[in-house]
Amino acid sequence: MKILVLTNLYPPHSIGGYELRCRDVTESLIERGHDVSVLTSNHEEVIANTDCPTSYPVERSLRLHGFFGHPWLGIRDLVSLEEHNNDILRNAIRRCNPDLVHVWNLGGISKSLILTLQSLDIPFVFDVSDHWIARSLKGDVWLDWWNRKQPSVPARIQRGLWNLDGHRRRWQDQAPTNPLQHIDFQRIYFCSQKMRRITADAGYSVAHGDVIHCPVDTSKFHGTPRDTPAAVSKLLYVGRLSPDKGIFTALKAMTSLKENPDIKLNIYGNGDPDYVDSLRRFASRNELPVSFRSATSGAMPDVYRSHDALIFPSEWEEPFALTPLEAMASGIPVIGTMTGGSSELFREGENALTYEAGNTSDLVSQVRRLVSAPRLACDLAANGHEEVTRRFPLPVIVDQIEDYLVETLHEWIPSGLPDFLAA
Repeated sequence: MKILVLTNLYPPHSIGGYELRCRDVTESLIERGHDVSVLTSNHEEVIANTDCPTSYPVERSLRLHGFFGHPWLGIRDLVSLEEHNNDILRNAIRRCNPDLVHVWNLGGISKSLILTLQSLDIPFVFDVSDHWIARSLKGDVWLDWWNRKQPSVPARIQRGLWNLDGHRRRWQDQAPTNPLQHIDFQRIYFCSQKMRRITADAGYSVAHGDVIHCPVDTSKFHGTPRDTPAAVSKLLYVGRLSPDKGIFTALKAMTSLKENPDIKLNIYGNGDPDYVDSLRRFASRNELPVSFRSATSGAMPDVYRSHDALIFPSEWEEPFALTPLEAMASGIPVIGTMTGGSSELFREGENALTYEAGNTSDLVSQVRRLVSAPRLACDLAANGHEEVTRRFPLPVIVDQIEDYLVETLHEWIPSGLPDFLAA
């Protein structure tokens, strides 16, 4: 297949697992003989223009709006941004002539691009691994401004003028202004059942979508679970340092676990400097056996293997988290919450220990349970390792994605783009 990948960020710049998974899947498809090009944003051009060569085309020309530190624009300035992004997409399609477009994360990117794809009647597939449809699609400034039922008086007047003088009709061919209900989610898959349910509950017609879970690169993250019981004392946290990730709950738990001087927590991650400083101050003030560390992505497999267990304290609706997969593949047990898609991975007492999100005493109890039962730690690690290396290796998941893309070419029904005034 000839595939055009459309996404907001692409490595070397990434915020989390979504971008890394996009790269891993893209490069796996290329290794399988598919002709893949990437179209993404010009975010942090200095980073993008450093020595990060790829063997495949990556165009960084789309402009972001309101995300990742980029300013929100008024409607007059937004016109040029929308026209620019849609022109870039059309040019990429003319140049690449793809069989289909693989749409990943459009957070901060013009949602009118989806409408342009519909107008071109080119098959496109959504890969949804976060809340960008459920939470931010309705907030797209361009589409909302044109379709809001009760706009401000100035917006109503300006919109009326642009309708009357034909501006909207002319712009329709450059940057479509259709309402959200005209978006066709004909072909879409989610990283978890929970993510599909959240998106459907937000009012979008996606209940038919498939579920293809996130993969882990087991050629990189691998380890042998302990087959003989050993002390559990060296705990690990990996991920963003932000309130929704539950890291403060983990620190509060450490205040109760100080009774066992052997238990230590190493934290690998970064976040807002002010918030990270508050975490460091809390740990220092309470004299916690906690250290804040960093490591390159290449060093992370060794980081996992050098610890006794992963604490995964997330308190938001995780789409389908990567760090537990990496820990399990690396051969260590996990103590985590059941938020979001994690409930589709963790089974209490079988392949992980679980606790109620935000419940410090519950987390303390589970850590004590693991520390007091080294045999349990071995069993959890073995079960988690077996399941993850069987169900979630990158080649297994790419098989599923590849099959879905091929199926799309056979089952695609062109829907076209309705007139923007259609009910």
